[in-house]
Amino acid sequence: MDWWLKTAHRLGFTGRDMNKPGEVYVAEAGGLWVILSTVFGIMVYIAIERYGDARLDVIPLLSITTTLLLAGLLGFFDDLLGWKKGITPLKRVFLTIPVALPLMVVKAGTSVIELPIIGTLELGLLYPLLVVPIGVLGAANAFNMIAGYNGLEATQALIILSTTVILVVATNRIDALYVIAPVIASISIFLLYNKYPAKCFPGNSFTYGFGALYASLAIYWNFEKYAVSSFTLYFIELALFIRGLMNGVYKENFGRVQPDGSLLPPYDKSYSITHVAIKAVSRLRGKCFEKDVVLFITLLQLIVSTTSLLLIYVRV
Repeated sequence: MDWWLKTAHRLGFTGRDMNKPGEVYVAEAGGLWVILSTVFGIMVYIAIERYGDARLDVIPLLSITTTLLLAGLLGFFDDLLGWKKGITPLKRVFLTIPVALPLMVVKAGTSVIELPIIGTLELGLLYPLLVVPIGVLGAANAFNMIAGYNGLEATQALIILSTTVILVVATNRIDALYVIAPVIASISIFLLYNKYPAKCFPGNSFTYGFGALYASLAIYWNFEKYAVSSFTLYFIELALFIRGLMNGVYKENFGRVQPDGSLLPPYDKSYSITHVAIKAVSRLRGKCFEKDVVLFITLLQLIVSTTSLLLIYVRV
């Protein structure tokens, strides 16, 4: 990562830190290295198993890594083209559809799924041909919606994965850990560079990559119900985004930066979870700073993930 920080600044591959006073520029596309290190970790595991004469089914692992690489590549192109100058939002949605192809062609997952509120469904061929691409597309684009603050995306990913570890262990789906472990390790190292004050941004390569990866995990290890529930904040974010569109506002997540580094809401109404966080913290403490927004949303995600785990699998 140190090499990338120097290289990105030398090449001008940087972005302005919008929640800081003044002109602060940070290296872009750190998520690319999270993706590559994750893929390397999974490949090492495959090599150990295969050369050790283990009868490991490599198709799930290879299709997941291919999905991750495709999603990361799409995000990296967007990062290269630049914020607001890259791929348009509508094109991003459609371009994430082919990302699901590695899962579709191998008929990943099981056609019997359980979803919140709806219950158990037998979908037959609709599952690999319709549900899988919708799941990958939805997760990749959803995880990209709550972003823009130092350490936020990486912390969100770690919370979601950590509670997922509890789930797969409790339900005896231990083989999922061979994918989850290298992801957690890679993100944890990246967070050292992305935490406040950030030296490197994750970029869309990270958000698209993680969303697609998490959808792949849910599909292969059949925990769609928990995955959907754990993304509750992102459904709320979508509702707030639509609220903004109805009011003629295409929202930005950033706050209005004050000279002392504190943040004010960018709009009169809230069109993002980040806006809600700024208003809530400001009322509680008088002022809200970038780290406060991250902590507020982190606590919300922890509550959502833990509650989902308890309600769905522990049956409290």
